[in-house]
Amino acid sequence: MKNRKKWGVYLMGVVLAVHTAGCGSTEPPAGNRSEPPVSDEAEQNGVGNQEDNMSAEDRAQMETADTDGSNILIAYFTAGENSDVDVVSSASVTTVDGEAKGRLRAVADMIQTQTGGTLFSIQTSVDYPGDGGALIDYAAEEQEEYARPELTSHIENLDDYDVIFIGYPTWWYDMPQALYSFFDEYDFSGKTIIPFNVHNGSRFSGTIETIQDLEPDAEVITDGFTVSERDVAGAVGDVADWLGGLGY
Repeated sequence: MKNRKKWGVYLMGVVLAVHTAGCGSTEPPAGNRSEPPVSDEAEQNGVGNQEDNMSAEDRAQMETADTDGSNILIAYFTAGENSDVDVVSSASVTTVDGEAKGRLRAVADMIQTQTGGTLFSIQTSVDYPGDGGALIDYAAEEQEEYARPELTSHIENLDDYDVIFIGYPTWWYDMPQALYSFFDEYDFSGKTIIPFNVHNGSRFSGTIETIQDLEPDAEVITDGFTVSERDVAGAVGDVADWLGGLGY
C-alpha cells in the first residue's frame, strides 16, 4: 500500500512538472511591459535606450536634422531687390543656372533647397543705387548717419519659426543699415540665428558679434557661411557642406 502511494505521488509530480513547463511565459509581468526587453549584447554596447546615451548637443543636432523645414526662416537682404534699377541691371547680382539674381538671394536659394525653409526678402523704402561705386558711397553715408531705413516687408507669424538664417553683404566692414532696422523690429529671444554673408574680401568683419549684442537672448551660431561675391555662383557644394556640418 505504501509503495502505491509513493508511486501515485511520483506520477502527480511528473504531470505537474510537464504542465508547468508547457504553460510558462517568456513575457515579463504585465506591470513591466512598458519597455521592450533588451538583449545582453545590445545592453553591453550601450544601445538599450539610444536617447539616454546621447549628449545634449547630439540630441539637439538630431532634432534639428529631423526638421521638415517648417520652423526655418531664411531672411536675406540684397541690394538687387532694393535697387533703383531692376535686378538684372543691378551691380549686386550674380548668374546662377542662367538666371540673374541678387547674390544674397542666390545663397538663400541654396539654403532653402537643402533645408526646406521659408524665404523672406528684407525690403526697404530706399532705392539703393544700381551702380557699384555709387552703392558703396551711399552705404558709407548711411553708416555715418546711423540711418535706420524703413522696412516695407514684415515677417508674419514669427512665433512659427525657431531657426532664423539671416543673410547680408558686408558694407564698409559692417552690416547694411537695413539690418539694424531689421533687428530693431524683431525680438529673436529663444530662437537660433544662423548668419550667412557675401563679401568682397572682408568676410564677416565682426558682424556676428554685433548680432550677438543686438539679440542677446538668442543663440547666434558663430560658424556662419561667408563667400566672396566672385564665388557665389559656384558655392552650392560649399553651402551643402556647411549645412551638413550644422546637422541639416
